[in-house]
Amino acid sequence: MSTSPVQRESVSGIEVMRGIGVQRAKPFWADAWDRTISRRGAQLATAWIGLIALFAVIAPVVASGLPLWSVEAKGGVVVRSWSPLWEHLTATDLLMLLGGVVGIPLVFLARWRTRGARLGLLCTFAVQAGLSVVVAGAIREWLVDDTGSEWVRSVGRLASTAWIASGLTCGVLALACFRLAPLGRPKHRTGPRLAWAGAVALVCTAAIASRWIEPVALLDRYVDEQASGVLSNTWAPIPFGPDQSRTDCYMEPPGTTFAQATESFAGTALGEREFVLGTDTVGKDVLSQMLHACRLSISIGFVSTSISLIIGVTLGALMGYFGGRVDMALSRVVEIFMAIPVLFLLIVAAAVLPRNTYVMMAIIGCVSWPGPARFIRAEFLKLRNTDFVQAARALGLPLHTILFKHMLTNGVTPVLVQASFAIAAAILAEATLSFLGLGPVGQASWGKLLASATGETGQFIWWLAIFPGLAIFLTVLAYNLLGEALRDAIDPKLRKAAL
Repeated sequence: MSTSPVQRESVSGIEVMRGIGVQRAKPFWADAWDRTISRRGAQLATAWIGLIALFAVIAPVVASGLPLWSVEAKGGVVVRSWSPLWEHLTATDLLMLLGGVVGIPLVFLARWRTRGARLGLLCTFAVQAGLSVVVAGAIREWLVDDTGSEWVRSVGRLASTAWIASGLTCGVLALACFRLAPLGRPKHRTGPRLAWAGAVALVCTAAIASRWIEPVALLDRYVDEQASGVLSNTWAPIPFGPDQSRTDCYMEPPGTTFAQATESFAGTALGEREFVLGTDTVGKDVLSQMLHACRLSISIGFVSTSISLIIGVTLGALMGYFGGRVDMALSRVVEIFMAIPVLFLLIVAAAVLPRNTYVMMAIIGCVSWPGPARFIRAEFLKLRNTDFVQAARALGLPLHTILFKHMLTNGVTPVLVQASFAIAAAILAEATLSFLGLGPVGQASWGKLLASATGETGQFIWWLAIFPGLAIFLTVLAYNLLGEALRDAIDPKLRKAAL
């Protein structure tokens, strides 16, 4: 005789009032994400974006012209054993690898607070670490600049300068960012926030100070010394760096081995290394460049979209809340930016300003903010006369609290949907500029690979057109599919029709 409880198909009204059989409703964004990820297109898009993010993190380790481990022996006696790859990893590489190792278990495996809070915590401290690297890098360039004064260069040569400058930079940014951590109300969570921000600051200080002076990577040295028997190297899965080129390996088709391209290494272990996706017109491995270009695409998309959201949300909030002359004046600014051809503006700005990743992020972010501004303006025009806004005014709350704590949380939904399309547009803009030769200098890019598909002689190189083009197409398509699925999930009319 079974003793399992009987599954009740219905409950009475009295039982519902008592809480019997009532299921707890999901939060809005948790329910929207469940509806979004239930679609097959969104699942494939999320998997592809996750794969691109994984390649962006591990690219310096799996695709490098430096050995993972080298052993130097003389007369059968080991003289030295070290990791050239570890010595040449930058502070950005170290922090991204650490973030991947810590961040994935924190978001998907931990049971502390909600998943959204854990993801917000990871994003907050990723911003803190990124700002620390950028600001500390700018200070380092100023200290070691050859055109600067002698006393500045003398300070930069001191051994303690790296730790002092890194510590002060990371400490100041920790104090600036600790209140953003989603750990609850600031007055009740000051201690945990400072502890988290301080831990991130210590890690960033150690990473930046240990990589204050980047060593020069002599890539061909390890190949030549292994061929001569001086070194015994353990190579990465893709043993070619994105900047490593050989004149005797140019325009090799996919599947070509190193021995086939360079006859001097035939019959050796070095000759068995394979160019999986071939080489470009200057002898660089295409697969290595493809993997390293993932970092550029991910960073360009997210950072430039974040800049555009900050500008657009701020101006749109002021337009929608105040209305009148403020709305009229800022609307004219929005119309001016909308009337300017974005591609031409990007080309002119990229040609005049320094061509590096940070400048390109700022350029794309500063010209793509009118869209979020219009969405926020429309939402705030509807919300400014609602009861909760009037109550906040009557209580005398500060303007920034009313705008960004109360109104923005109720009107940010269409902006977040539009952000996924903006990320795709930013990636496409970067690929376009790189295709035209205006991308970041010294940085692997899908657009730059695509531009070299015709070769210097006009010969069409099919593998330089198919692989980068397919990566751009799939990445842009993934963000568009994810944005469409999220839009359908939060649209109340579509949700009602699906019931």
